[in-house]
Amino acid sequence: MLSNYQNQHHYERNGTPELVTLVDPYVYQTLQTVMRRTVVVQTSEGSIRGVLVDVKPDHVVVDVSGSPFFIRTQCIVWVKPE
Repeated sequence: MLSNYQNQHHYERNGTPELVTLVDPYVYQTLQTVMRRTVVVQTSEGSIRGVLVDVKPDHVVVDVSGSPFFIRTQCIVWVKPE
């Protein structure tokens, strides 16, 4: 079985690498509904608490005391709005 890293890297017929990312549309849409609210985001590395200021298909931005944290959507385990 291929790892996520290997699954994300494909090659075109001419050998040029092509990056393919997986987007979960339900997570993306749900996160958009809690923008500008305080959230706790649990990642594989730990949790981050702050205001969800932006949601993109591949990452979110959480403002923690004026510092932006850019979190890849694929690293998110769960999100709890407060």
